[in-house]
Amino acid sequence: MASLPDTSSGHRSGIFRQLAGGMVTLLITLIGLLMVTFFIGRVVPIDPVLSIVGERATAEQYQTARDALGLDEPLWKQFGIYVADALQGDLGQSIRTREPISSEIARYFPATLELATLGTLFGVLFGVPAGVLAATRPGSFADQIVRIVGLMGYSMPVFWLGLIGLLVFYGHLGWVGGPGRLDPAYEMMMEFTLTQYTGAILIDTALNGAWDVFANALSHIVLPAGILGYVSMAYISRMTRSFMMNELGQEYITTARVKGMPEWRVIWVHAMRNVLVPLITVIALSYAYLLEGAVLTETIFAWPGLGSYITDALFTADMPAVLGGTIVVGVVFVTLNMLSDILYRLVDPRARG
Repeated sequence: MASLPDTSSGHRSGIFRQLAGGMVTLLITLIGLLMVTFFIGRVVPIDPVLSIVGERATAEQYQTARDALGLDEPLWKQFGIYVADALQGDLGQSIRTREPISSEIARYFPATLELATLGTLFGVLFGVPAGVLAATRPGSFADQIVRIVGLMGYSMPVFWLGLIGLLVFYGHLGWVGGPGRLDPAYEMMMEFTLTQYTGAILIDTALNGAWDVFANALSHIVLPAGILGYVSMAYISRMTRSFMMNELGQEYITTARVKGMPEWRVIWVHAMRNVLVPLITVIALSYAYLLEGAVLTETIFAWPGLGSYITDALFTADMPAVLGGTIVVGVVFVTLNMLSDILYRLVDPRARG
């Protein structure tokens, strides 16, 4: 009797091939990103040597600094050194602080990651049910409310929402904390008495058991995360509604209803299984947008994140810091896209090839 072919090993090898192809694509994309940032750093009308040595430096001091930066080498060799350093995590030195850019970004990025993660969770927890509700009752009052709320999220500028939120919930009602991640007294406690494991205050304070600091940090983050979450929710609810309405019109949904299957099971099991496939990409893109596009929110709330770091560096003409932050944002965006593609293939067997 002939044995059946081992399909599981074929699926595994197919997944491994896709992962390898994704890694190659990721590497090529990152090299392209490094190329763009490298040439931007060379064409901007800012002399990095002069920024380091100052305008009163002698010609000898200027040339010494220029040699140390390798600016007299051929352009192709400079790019090779730049890529090699970046792949090792060396993004150069900040002109403002004279500190390694990679260590500064490691200090600022957890604040942005914490803010964007909470905002995305808010957007998913409220956006997906709202989109499903609107799709299952098209044209109803609930559908109109969801669409209006989503339209407002698209139309209102984030900085305006932030200012109004501070004025109402902090200034007038006193329900939330003000700008910054902590009150000054708790900042000193966090810096000198608590162990910082991740850089995310909510996680670190919980691990330290400092629940008073945790409560203060939560009061500060709830408003900016809620505003970012509202913007994310507007996008996610709209896309969920569109995907769900498309699925509810399919024949397999009609068949399930004819068989007497409960409506909740038709929607949340059968239809949602197919909606989840494109929705993963939507959520990943929304998360990437919050990670890279929270500059205005961080500025309004004095949030010491990556967006504020890049903005401050730009205002002081610290181009190495600006380009270093840009590389990190690009890496995050590309990585999230790759992860969403992997999840897409895991959820949908038809995409595995």
